[in-house]
Amino acid sequence: MNEPALHPTPADDSPHALKRGPVAYKAISSYGIIGDMRSAALIGIDGSIDWCCFPRFDSGSVFAAILDDRLGGRMQIVPVQPYTAAHRYLPLTNILVTSFHTRRQTGVVEITDFMPVPPLENVIAEPHEIHRRIRGLRGDVELDIIFEPRFDYGRAETAVVRQEHGVHATSGSEDIILAAPPGTPWKIDAASGRAVARVAVKAGDSLWIVLRYDATSVEHVASYQSAAKLENTADFWDRWARGTTYEGPYRAEVERSALALKLMFYTPTGAVVAAPTTSLPEEIGGVRNWDYRYSWIRDASFTLSAFHLLGHHDEANAYMRYLLWIARKADHLQIMYGIGGESELQESELAHLEGYRGSGPVRIGNGAYNQRQLDVYGELIGSAYLWHDNGDVSDEVWELLKSIIDLVATSWREADHGIWEIRREPRHYVHSKLMCWVALDRGVKFADRRTDSELAARWAGQRDAVYADIMERGWSEEKQAFVQHYGTSALDAANLLMPVVGFLPGDHPRVRATIKATLNELMRDGMLFRYLNEDGLPGDEGIFGICSFWLADALILSGDLAHGERVFRRMLRWANPLDLYSEEIDPRTGDFLGNFPQAFTHIALINTAHLLEMARQTGGRAQEDFLVEPSGNKP
Repeated sequence: MNEPALHPTPADDSPHALKRGPVAYKAISSYGIIGDMRSAALIGIDGSIDWCCFPRFDSGSVFAAILDDRLGGRMQIVPVQPYTAAHRYLPLTNILVTSFHTRRQTGVVEITDFMPVPPLENVIAEPHEIHRRIRGLRGDVELDIIFEPRFDYGRAETAVVRQEHGVHATSGSEDIILAAPPGTPWKIDAASGRAVARVAVKAGDSLWIVLRYDATSVEHVASYQSAAKLENTADFWDRWARGTTYEGPYRAEVERSALALKLMFYTPTGAVVAAPTTSLPEEIGGVRNWDYRYSWIRDASFTLSAFHLLGHHDEANAYMRYLLWIARKADHLQIMYGIGGESELQESELAHLEGYRGSGPVRIGNGAYNQRQLDVYGELIGSAYLWHDNGDVSDEVWELLKSIIDLVATSWREADHGIWEIRREPRHYVHSKLMCWVALDRGVKFADRRTDSELAARWAGQRDAVYADIMERGWSEEKQAFVQHYGTSALDAANLLMPVVGFLPGDHPRVRATIKATLNELMRDGMLFRYLNEDGLPGDEGIFGICSFWLADALILSGDLAHGERVFRRMLRWANPLDLYSEEIDPRTGDFLGNFPQAFTHIALINTAHLLEMARQTGGRAQEDFLVEPSGNKP
């Protein structure tokens, strides 16, 4: 297997910088993420904040150099001399530390970055802040502080003005301030909306830089109480991470995935974003660039299932409140919503931005919001069934779930666009039928628990009809595998979920045959493509990380624990140095592709680690449907 590509530690002349003419783009894998569960920022290994949107995940960007190195805007703290660099998180936190070792001096300096998490009672009103601590560890280091915000994806004119204690930037309707130590020698370029200062740091020095999304004047940097907020933020993340119940050999990777997923919750409403970024390409130079800063019912349901396995249940309560809020004001349930409950997510292109490494178009909004994707109902009902294990479902929640299951019972025979949101005519996707089966099967269990035998019988009849339909029309004798949709011989990695959700036992001949066919047809360099047939869009894409974890799950459930763990461990090697994943990976180079970090991939890692531990505890046999039915709780 090819080793992952080296992650860049760049000066401008670094061979690991990704260049396009005079413009250099860092590898997607060279970023870390910080956030306050309202928004997030991507920080490169060169100390540059290259992506950040305020005041919400889906707001216009303030920094977007990752999508256009010239026009996007950034806030960077970087040594003047050539350097090497490394990233790490403080243990059990989302506090990022970047260490710089200068090459021509013996200097070492580190930057600590975090966003304070606001108290729940003030979650909307509290201004967003990014605190950046610069500490000299050895020798003397000169650093440049570069501040060039670009509001509204660079579409708004930005005025940058020096004030007594720092710099104020405004577009007229938005403001951001930068507080710095007294005497910081700012140079303002009013024409370009840019402020730059050079500071010298020696061993033992510690100074703070604070960014605040606020219209107030810049105050003395000490007034922002950075040291106290650092301690409080570390305590918050440490307490939350220590609530994780997984105790297996992959605890470090599971904790990091859980912490990354927690950053994708939007606390004011309980929504969960699929990723905090937009338009990072699935192929360099290609057009498969999508906005993932919205709440997919599928992705959120998978996230809550993973959190259930880890013992974090508050998030499920918040998300169910979010769904109820949406359901009260909607006449039907969409596949995704805005994090504020918005139902229209019109897609448009930002033609003035070139896109990551020239990969346009840059898109905001997502035109798939009005697609029909029947699988989302199964994922939602499956997660709700897990949630139900921790307490009674209220009558209001039950009425919502019942209406969804009734909808599945009457619509499962219809075609849809499938889990991968293929932008062509609807088809009868096997995975969609599978998840309709899940919705009905868990519906039967719900009804049994509520002693509603009439409802249970009605849903059971439809569940059995779905099962028969998949077994007859979704199976290819010629291919000896379940196929992507009825009438094709193409395969789809999503069908590996059949034993995971309990549709068939892991050792069923058709499951084992599908695993074998999937390995033969979709695997490259130890990882799986989601499918390889034509999907109506030009160009290619990378390998989906989630699919390889699904393969590991299917192997474990088929009884091949050793092979499943090998697949899992191989996937761990493709993480970046911070144990983060994007949506896809280029199998030729190990480069990250797609939006980052991607919830799907981290969810799958948690699920597989949990399944491996279950298999060890049961002598090599793991329980089917572990994602949707708690162990020992079958009705």
